[in-house]
Amino acid sequence: MSQFLKSFVKDESGATAIEYGLIAAGISVVIITAVGLIGDGLEATFDDIQAALN
Repeated sequence: MSQFLKSFVKDESGATAIEYGLIAAGISVVIITAVGLIGDGLEATFDDIQAALN
């Protein structure tokens, strides 16, 4: 049983998967924020174009 616990503690494959998950989540937050900011700017630009055409 002691050998099993030692090998379980030394196993880092789960930690690596969690790290990749955290990195992916961080990148997702950055992308969502960027799209939101760009979307607001594009909406304002199209509103200006629409007003100029009318």
